[in-house]
Amino acid sequence: MSARLFSFHGGVKPEHHKNESAGSPIRPAPLPTRLIVPLRHNTRAVAVCRVEPGQTVLKGERIGDAEGVLGTAVHAPASGTVVEIREHPMAHPSGLATTCVVIEPDGEERWVPHQPYDHLASDRQSTLNYLRDSGIVGMGGAAFPSHVKLGAGSGIETLVLNGAECEPWITCDDRLMRERAVTIIDGAIILFELIGARRILVGIEDNKPEAIAAMRAAAADCKAPIEVVAVPTRYPAGGEKQLIRVLTGIEIPHGKLGGEYGVQCFNVGTAHAVHRAIRHGEPLLSRVVTLTGNAAQPGNYEVLIGTPIADLLPLMQPKPGTDRYLLGGPMMGFALPDLSVPIVKGSNCIIAASQALFPEPEPELACIRCGECARACPADLQPFELYWYSRSRNFGKAQEYHLFDCIECGCCAFVCPSHIPLVDYYRFAKTEIWARERENTAASQARDRFEFRNYRIEREKAEKAARLAAKAAETKAKLAKTGEPVAIEKGGDDKPAVSSDDPKKALIAAALARAKQQKAEVEARNTTDLPPETAAEIAEIDARRKSLDLSSKATSTASSTPNQASPPSVESKLPQANDAADSTGTAVHVNEERK
Repeated sequence: MSARLFSFHGGVKPEHHKNESAGSPIRPAPLPTRLIVPLRHNTRAVAVCRVEPGQTVLKGERIGDAEGVLGTAVHAPASGTVVEIREHPMAHPSGLATTCVVIEPDGEERWVPHQPYDHLASDRQSTLNYLRDSGIVGMGGAAFPSHVKLGAGSGIETLVLNGAECEPWITCDDRLMRERAVTIIDGAIILFELIGARRILVGIEDNKPEAIAAMRAAAADCKAPIEVVAVPTRYPAGGEKQLIRVLTGIEIPHGKLGGEYGVQCFNVGTAHAVHRAIRHGEPLLSRVVTLTGNAAQPGNYEVLIGTPIADLLPLMQPKPGTDRYLLGGPMMGFALPDLSVPIVKGSNCIIAASQALFPEPEPELACIRCGECARACPADLQPFELYWYSRSRNFGKAQEYHLFDCIECGCCAFVCPSHIPLVDYYRFAKTEIWARERENTAASQARDRFEFRNYRIEREKAEKAARLAAKAAETKAKLAKTGEPVAIEKGGDDKPAVSSDDPKKALIAAALARAKQQKAEVEARNTTDLPPETAAEIAEIDARRKSLDLSSKATSTASSTPNQASPPSVESKLPQANDAADSTGTAVHVNEERK
């Protein structure tokens, strides 16, 4: 029974250019001289490196551990030696670098011990952890972790297998379905059992009749409720929400995911990777990549993850006139800033571009608000509004118009009569919003740390004051128990500086008294073990010093007697002399008085 088909808003019909590479079977790409394996395969998580330079690794050995909820493991695509761990440009329009493990293959292809995994005898969470540690991610381009997408194992009514492959020039999924339909269906059944769905719908565009026939033949031999459906060829029918709409009639609202409405979508390449992981114990080490465009030998190749793109170009034999290379399709792909970037799990196509196939875009003109972009938008957005708000940096209003629901399919730019690169504006706005959110998060964290620091300082002050008060009370109680008086020192104007009523000052006074007593009990010794003559001489010196100390004290005591008058100083006479001079009207100077 054929499922009823629905339609989605917008979409375009560019030249598909599938025949250039679809007729070529999948061939293994040669082993490169070096593999550059990124520890980051998507923008959400980075694996934790677990190898060191100089270490020997086997094929399939884990070289990076999953970190965080969205993390997946990374494995060595071939046996060899870890040459270095360094920053290397990644497959991204920015050309920014990411941490990579550089492996020099030994050509022996020695595997790490592996065996099939019995998911039926294991609990569901253990199987999800196994898929995470096998590095299984979405192979459609986003590389979203599959173990996260499998959800809680309930609430999913329909499992959608995406074989639409709607973007022009790309044929890797087409060839995969033609040649490995049985393994894809088996992987789909494993996903079907893990997610707890009731049926499987396989959506394939009707411009792939061989793939449709192969998948239907494979589905006929299994007992699971699988239906292979041919969907109309219209870009972007391979978008997740668009394919769900076509197959089930369910329209996912803005800001929502298919899982919230009982539908979950996986790529056919992901199903094949799940089959290899479960049935053979093999982690995700390679993928099928389409090499096409201005090339003499376009085709599809099984390429190891980490293979530099420059090593793949001789396989396609670029023709004269090739001026750049695109990673991905012409609608959503981008020009490679560096050909040394490696193939990652989301890389599906490399296109040799020339002016004949992909002429330079015409100069950007002013928006005339014709509304063609809105009519072509498959996400049912208003691209011209997003364009104005993104260009004017009014990012708040851009978000109000559901900027993040844009799938960057390029339909709006494809139909724009003013040749405005609309998707570039949207990417810019998204990047700026993410950057500001990171700044706000960092500022919020800094503020929290500052406030906690102030709280900690105040708490420590209070704790210290409480300890001092407790110690003072303890000392006061001990003094009261032993009957010793509490020292009271006099300050200026005969006012007590330390009172027994002040516990802290009483504690200080007691400590000073103990220190004074200890000092009085200590007898100063200049030297030890001296000859008798020297000891006698030192004793005589000490006696003379003591006598001098006693005499100086007596002198100071006598001089401080109030009845004894001291001779007036010269300075004390100066005021009287000046007064006398003033009374007689004669000017008497200080110098003359001193004379």
